[in-house]
Amino acid sequence: MTKHHDRCRLAVTLLAVAAVFSVSLALGRYPITLSGLLAGEEMTVRTFTLLRLPRAVMALLGGFGLGVAGFVYQTVFRNPLASPDIIGVSSGASVGAAFAILFISSGAAATTACAFAGGLMAVFLALGLAAAVPGQSKVSLVLAGIAVHSLAQTLLMLLKLTADPEKELASIEYWIMGSLAGITAGRIGFSCAVIVLGCCALLVLHRQLLLLSLQEDEARMLGVSVAVVRFFVLTVATLVVAAVVSVTGLISFVGLLAPHIARLWLRHNRRTACLMSGLLGSLLLLCADTLAKTTAATELPVSIFTSLVGVPFLLYILLSQRGRTE
Repeated sequence: MTKHHDRCRLAVTLLAVAAVFSVSLALGRYPITLSGLLAGEEMTVRTFTLLRLPRAVMALLGGFGLGVAGFVYQTVFRNPLASPDIIGVSSGASVGAAFAILFISSGAAATTACAFAGGLMAVFLALGLAAAVPGQSKVSLVLAGIAVHSLAQTLLMLLKLTADPEKELASIEYWIMGSLAGITAGRIGFSCAVIVLGCCALLVLHRQLLLLSLQEDEARMLGVSVAVVRFFVLTVATLVVAAVVSVTGLISFVGLLAPHIARLWLRHNRRTACLMSGLLGSLLLLCADTLAKTTAATELPVSIFTSLVGVPFLLYILLSQRGRTE
């Protein structure tokens, strides 16, 4: 019965994602109609294929990747409030993007490549620091991530100080706020490939991932090489997050909310919950992006809308935990 209910809930969520995806394709500054597409109107077809469709696909896959990565972090660290930037990937990507804007080019290709490289450098530095600590544990990973995050924030502040306040600083701040406005067909190919392959790998390794949520001695008794599996799944999850934020900028709360809502709804931590986390992440980011491009006359940062949902939900979690402890 539980599996049947899980399948029904997955089907409902999938239908909701498909509906919001279709709405996202239709809405925007330039109206797109099905009749215009079928008639082959040049401006309609170009807008749809070069801008609207790539943006919606990136929101779909980016949200899915953030949701699955959030599920991985929360499972590995056994903390429902863990998020994809817990070991510094988001901060590292911010430093990489700022470096590109200041010293290479503010163009999309350079910013994306440097943000991706910055996210990877940050997570490998955190994993290296954690590996150097005797008796490796999840706590050492978290502490290493906090250290890398602080270092990255310091570097980001130094880069901002050297930026031109009228042009470069504004570009850095806008990237940090997160937006899918500048996405084109040529920008998303590599990122989408990394997201799809990474999420498939994490879903395949779901059993080993769940064993990491046990005590380390218990996981070893069940035949899991804890250090190797933890390093691999965290690296893959970080690759997925870096692939998303290198294109979209920083997107807050999606990786935190999606897995938490999935667990509350399904009330278990099995593979279905991991898949549900991805679908809910897609739904959240698609909804936020649709609102970002239709609410005001100018394009708004996506994180405004994800935060409007995330902050009340976070307060709800904190209050519910307080009620249980009293």
